[in-house]
Amino acid sequence: MRITQRVKKILDWYESDNPGSKANLARILMEGKLGGTGKMVILPVDQGFEHGPARSFAANPPAYDPHYHFQLAIEAGLNAYAAPLGMIEAGAASFAGAIPTILKLNSSNSLATSKDQAVTGSVADALRLGCAAIGFTIYPASEYAFEQMEELRELAEEAKSAGLAVVVWSYPRGPALDKAGETALDICAYAAHMAALMGAHIIKVKPPTEHLSQEAARKVYEKERIPRATLAERVAHVMQSAFNGRRLVVFSGGESTGTETLLETVRGLRDGGANGSIIGRNSFQRPKAEALALLGKIIAIYQGRD
Repeated sequence: MRITQRVKKILDWYESDNPGSKANLARILMEGKLGGTGKMVILPVDQGFEHGPARSFAANPPAYDPHYHFQLAIEAGLNAYAAPLGMIEAGAASFAGAIPTILKLNSSNSLATSKDQAVTGSVADALRLGCAAIGFTIYPASEYAFEQMEELRELAEEAKSAGLAVVVWSYPRGPALDKAGETALDICAYAAHMAALMGAHIIKVKPPTEHLSQEAARKVYEKERIPRATLAERVAHVMQSAFNGRRLVVFSGGESTGTETLLETVRGLRDGGANGSIIGRNSFQRPKAEALALLGKIIAIYQGRD
């Protein structure tokens, strides 16, 4: 596999990592139509756990089949496919080596009342299935956040020792945050910084709004005149919070939305220096032809062609 100078520079940011973890990070960065650019588009399919099968797949029934998602990610030329244990097991042999996979090691569900996640996979599973990385969600602001961080520390240490990369979903939620606070700029930047501090190679957060949630943070943002009027400015601040851009940050696509709204968001992410997008429901809930067209447009934006 040829490694571009851009990817070599990114790998240099991870000074403590062994060749195995760097090689798997390179696998993700060199894959697909954005391979070698330092940009990524990843397909995540953990929504069946989070929201239930009908809410996730009824809009596009072929998506009930785990093979569909492997095929979608491959045909679209994406960098990686992320999913829980059963989804990856269901296509592991048929698609071995076809696209880097990320095994999501914890999940929640919409039947639970607590803001917590159960560990549903292991590093051994990731190695057995040929994955390039593990994925793990933390909920900063949850009453279970410290337990999740401790679980992540143990799993990340094990994954890195086995030569895998670590992807952290950092989604603030909990009793101290209202809905607006979950995507507030100060909270999203804080969440990205926490994930970097926890040793993530790749960080996933939501696109931040202009809202500021913490009063103590508001005073600093206003005193220091941190720009936040545009999405690009807000994303640039999140990237700054992820070790001044020394950690890879991708942004979620969120709930299903209109094509032009989503593409405008992606342009803002690109202009702010984001490393890419992780697009789930906005892709697999559409018919495949529409999904491929949409993902092609997103890739073109990150290529600078739109």
